[in-house]
Amino acid sequence: MKSFGSSKEFLLDEKQDWEVVGEGIKRKIMGYDDKIMLVKVFFEVGAIGYEHEHHHSQVTYAIDGEWEFSIGGVTQTVKDGDSVYIPPHVLHGAKCTKAGILIDVFSPIREDFME
Repeated sequence: MKSFGSSKEFLLDEKQDWEVVGEGIKRKIMGYDDKIMLVKVFFEVGAIGYEHEHHHSQVTYAIDGEWEFSIGGVTQTVKDGDSVYIPPHVLHGAKCTKAGILIDVFSPIREDFME
């Protein structure tokens, strides 16, 4: 695995730029080193995080909004204050039903987000 070093110690939200990553979806990388990454993701209503899988462990926390989350073939509504754990190599995706923000934590770092 390529090393990306680490982020600055303080990453103030107002100084981080949004990166558009899909229709109605944008993200900010809010801290990382090679072993862990924190990402803030905004979804507009109807935006879809298409089903995919990766070798990273993932924990996602919903700050606000609402999604129909599918993990390993099971779909459930996730909203403000809820969280999900996604094991490595498990197919998952989400459709936003109420605009909001998710906080994603990945281990190890998502190398594909750094390019």
